[in-house]
Amino acid sequence: MSAIIVITFIALSPLILGTIFMGAQKRINVKHQESGITRQCFVGYCWTYFLFGFFVPIFRGEIAIGVYHLIFSVMTLGIFQLVMAFLYNKQYSTRLLTTGWVLDDTEERNNLARRKIGISK
Repeated sequence: MSAIIVITFIALSPLILGTIFMGAQKRINVKHQESGITRQCFVGYCWTYFLFGFFVPIFRGEIAIGVYHLIFSVMTLGIFQLVMAFLYNKQYSTRLLTTGWVLDDTEERNNLARRKIGISK
């Protein structure tokens, strides 16, 4: 029984450490400047990527990136997936914000996103 607990703790340690050091995944509303379409970007540790891997970019509409992530995950025997859980939300949000999307949430959440992504005001 104790072996199961130890194995579970080891398997979930990236999730636990990511949440402790980077904070929980938070949704931030963004709006496209030209079209007015709204969607969400994310900041913090990407627990969804930790659990679902390359499917996350595919579900968020980044099919080519999802395919690249699948290839890298296979090539590294899954290590890429563990590392990307720490990086993916920031990369995804940065891609949105550099392609015509702007933060469109409460000032508190916008400031959180700016801090986590590294945007100066």
